[in-house]
Amino acid sequence: AYSYLDAAARTKNYSGAELEGVVKSAVSFALNRQISMDDLTKPLDEESIKVTMDDFLHALQEIVPAFGASTDDLERCRLNGMVDCGERHKHIYQRAMLLVGQVKVSKGSPLVTCLLEGPSGSGKTAMAATIGIDSDFPYVKIISAETMIGRSESSKCAQIVKVFEDAYKSQLSIIILDDIERLLEYVAIGPRFSNLISQTLLVLLKRLPPKGKNMLVIGTTSEVGFLESLGICDAFSVTYHVPTLDKADARKVLQGLHVFAEDDIDLAAEALHDMPLKKLYMLVEMAAQGSMGGSAEAIYSGKEKISLNHFYDIMGDIVSIRL
Repeated sequence: AYSYLDAAARTKNYSGAELEGVVKSAVSFALNRQISMDDLTKPLDEESIKVTMDDFLHALQEIVPAFGASTDDLERCRLNGMVDCGERHKHIYQRAMLLVGQVKVSKGSPLVTCLLEGPSGSGKTAMAATIGIDSDFPYVKIISAETMIGRSESSKCAQIVKVFEDAYKSQLSIIILDDIERLLEYVAIGPRFSNLISQTLLVLLKRLPPKGKNMLVIGTTSEVGFLESLGICDAFSVTYHVPTLDKADARKVLQGLHVFAEDDIDLAAEALHDMPLKKLYMLVEMAAQGSMGGSAEAIYSGKEKISLNHFYDIMGDIVSIRL
């Protein structure tokens, strides 16, 4: 059961016009319940029309604020959720959440910046997205190369600046700079990159938000050496290394997935040593299809288990998996 205080809590960052739209949408849901599809000429009993909490919840799904946390974008960054990947990943997450707590209460450090670096597919973006979601900050946005396809160099800079300017309007905000090297249009041959975007990021990473506004910026990169050469690493307060999975980490992930028989988990984990998290998920999904075209649904529902020999065959057939 929800109270109207719950509904109010769900409308943080809604403008007055957007709140008006939510109310109108809730009323329309209430009206629709009174309309008889069998007889559209039947008059409405206005006395019996009541707007319920379910109407408001449906309206909130229909009307989303233009300003606020990009929850859908963040959830897309962690399609497999945030699984237990062992103590090393857990330690980094806990340290990052301490930074979230610091931003909430700090009066002397309104800007905190954190860089997550590590191999491609190691789970940096998923971790950053989880931190953003778990922070429950009113403003959380992710900036990635995917959101800027087709934009010119100057247009990309303008978009990045706009996200930061919007964040300055919120008392608490998180901005995620995902795959910074891709934002910089980095190409290893040369190397080549956008100096304009690089300088824009350097300025924004050091610019303090307005008085009374606190911000956490989380960056992710698979090219930490390149960022060091540009001086971008020095612009971050702290840097954490997100590693590939060792055997103990892989075992934790496989236990959470429940797709192998208990007796096979150790042997499967042995083969997954030093593997990026995303690659592990890809191998498991491929193996879940079954050696005879079996049902992945049966595997994930627990009715069947992945054959260890089939899993080894999948691994042996693949030269590489691009992440």
